[in-house]
Amino acid sequence: MKGILRTIFVGVCLVLFASAYGCAVNRAAKQPSEKDTSLLSAGTPRAKILAEFGAPINTETKDGKKTDVYSFTQGYSSGAKAGRVFLHGAADIVTLGLWELVGGSVEGAYNGEKVSFQVTYDEDDLIEKILPLNEEAKKEISN
Repeated sequence: MKGILRTIFVGVCLVLFASAYGCAVNRAAKQPSEKDTSLLSAGTPRAKILAEFGAPINTETKDGKKTDVYSFTQGYSSGAKAGRVFLHGAADIVTLGLWELVGGSVEGAYNGEKVSFQVTYDEDDLIEKILPLNEEAKKEISN
């Protein structure tokens, strides 16, 4: 009887350990971070844009004006990511790991939206014009 209880105890501990570091928790923690798209307005210096969005995928200079194209996955705030990690972890523990059957798929579906836009700067490297290149960019810039 002691052997069976020990085996069950070890099995439950293994399931709890595996679920605590499981796929859904891990995926939620590794989701992309949210970018500050409020910087995308006329007059913002190019240096701030580069600091927030990183290097552009393309840069051109036409008629003395620099144009950058950016493309990234808009992620989630730190609070949203932490909440998702906590909820997945709690669901894993309560369901003894069965939540992973659903949670992994949920996190796979919610991995951010692709955002692409073009920024034209004036001769002082301040934003002059923003052109959204996809629907998600239109939503981000209009907010």
